[in-house]
Amino acid sequence: MTGQLHGTHVIVQDQSEASQIHNKGYYGVPQSGGPLKLDLMEAIYLVESGRLEVESDGGKKDASHLMRLAHKNSEGFEIRYLVYRELRSRGYVVKLGQPPLDFRVFPRGGTPNKTPSKWWVSAISERRTFDLAMLLEDLDRTADVRKKLLLAVVDEESDVTYYDVKRVVPRGRVGAIDLSSSVDGLLMADRVLVADRDGAGALHGGHFFGKMIGPTLQLSLIEAAFLVDIGVLKLTDSKTNRPVTSAALKKRARSFQPDFDLRLDAFKDMKGKGLIVKTGFKYGSHFRAYEGDPAKQHARYLVHAVPKEFKTMWPEVSRAVRLAHGVKKEILLGRVSEKEVEYVSISRYRP
Repeated sequence: MTGQLHGTHVIVQDQSEASQIHNKGYYGVPQSGGPLKLDLMEAIYLVESGRLEVESDGGKKDASHLMRLAHKNSEGFEIRYLVYRELRSRGYVVKLGQPPLDFRVFPRGGTPNKTPSKWWVSAISERRTFDLAMLLEDLDRTADVRKKLLLAVVDEESDVTYYDVKRVVPRGRVGAIDLSSSVDGLLMADRVLVADRDGAGALHGGHFFGKMIGPTLQLSLIEAAFLVDIGVLKLTDSKTNRPVTSAALKKRARSFQPDFDLRLDAFKDMKGKGLIVKTGFKYGSHFRAYEGDPAKQHARYLVHAVPKEFKTMWPEVSRAVRLAHGVKKEILLGRVSEKEVEYVSISRYRP
């Protein structure tokens, strides 16, 4: 079938050919009188698949010519086209979306005029900065119209990896902490020791704070800071034998971890949601979070506490998601702001 190049569109004039192209895949937009108007993305894909020839000034224009024309008029076109091509090859009907989102993708067998779109898709180069604030704006746009956001990340070999993104509210089944009595702790360099057997049992037995090393409970600084703030733990410095205030403890903790306050805010929020929270160091994250008894179940989440304006590179995100998937856990970014902690789940997805 033949189409004529007009600026950044291709027009198929023959009415029967136009109907055939449109009806088999819902390409283009039918025009008054019978012609079909194709955007360059659709035209390139149809040329590649041998279903369309494009002419201009009396000569044929191949896919590479159309690609150069599209790239000249639309920054990042090649990234979007690779995602479009990949989704089309999977049998999906794909239409251009409303910026900043790139595509509306309809379920197999669906039609744009009768079937709601299945996903809104954002096409992203692996070299683009991962901007959590912008991602949440896109997520809110899709949520407002009850759509699902799918991120399609294109690597340097032109392969596409898809990520499902959603807000979650993690919940655990651990009850409130008993505040009726306090426990004495001894502040060492970067951890706290609780030697009292009853006190250690109270902290570790019900809420799994710290780790029992023989008869002694060892607490991390973040656990100690949390317990001091709620009045359950009283600290003494191991060198001076003087009381240690919450402010002094946090100052020491910041000397080891400059982002200690950020992590502590996320820790407090998760504890408030009934989760058991332990270090995620061995999994490359800040925390691992359990919904119940760690002796009876695996951690469901790996949680990384991040600032409100968190930015990183996509390979770092890909590494975290892959690692979490490999140990059968869900990676959450805990976005800490002045008012709340928002949790964003990112997982690999196969359309």
